[in-house]
Amino acid sequence: MPEHELWVTALFNRYLAGPANWALALVGLEAEHPDKPWSNFVVLQIVVFLVLVALFAWLRPRLSMDQPGGLQHFFEIIYGFLRGQSEEIIGHHGPKYLHLFATLFLFILFGNELGILPAFESPTMFAPVPLGCALFAFFYYNLMGIREHGPLRYAAHFAGPVWWLAPIMFPIEIVSHLARPLSLTVRLFANMFAGENVFLVFLGLTYFLVPVVFMALHVFVGVLQAYIFVLLTMVYVQGAVEHAH
Repeated sequence: MPEHELWVTALFNRYLAGPANWALALVGLEAEHPDKPWSNFVVLQIVVFLVLVALFAWLRPRLSMDQPGGLQHFFEIIYGFLRGQSEEIIGHHGPKYLHLFATLFLFILFGNELGILPAFESPTMFAPVPLGCALFAFFYYNLMGIREHGPLRYAAHFAGPVWWLAPIMFPIEIVSHLARPLSLTVRLFANMFAGENVFLVFLGLTYFLVPVVFMALHVFVGVLQAYIFVLLTMVYVQGAVEHAH
């Protein structure tokens, strides 16, 4: 059964079908419906990206030390919170990874909350989107571990604290690390998919007061899931870059 096509996806399919088919052909793929190559979750990710770019392009020239606006205060709170969390979990050098944490947090947060707007859906309720974020976090923290310790010393982390446990610990650690993208994906996808559908069900039952409660719950769950995702990413980075004593 084909997915319901959002109005913004319909616009992409009407005017940008050619570029999408060309991009798919570059990687050896072909759209099931060449006249409609765009999927909702792909278009919604682009919408989130464009919103963030436009928002910061508008905000940057308006930054002020003397008269900061409400939006500047909002992002300063996010920055201060993420910086404090990174220092608490990773240590004094945690803020050097802040660009990654902030990017993930804002993308997931705005993606989670996009579904509140009429005629939109949360891209994070589609499994490929959380999977992409999870794989990005997975490859990033492993790359940071290799950069911090070198390939051999980083691989030694998987062998455990004593050499004679290495044959047991190494496969356990490998499986544990490979399971991390799955757990990040399922946690974000399941919570957002369930939250979005609960909100739509109650919105369909009544338009008076009750949906406001579930809208507030949706906002809370969106913020919480973005925070949990980034918090776990911080923990993974900390484990990858720490120096064993």
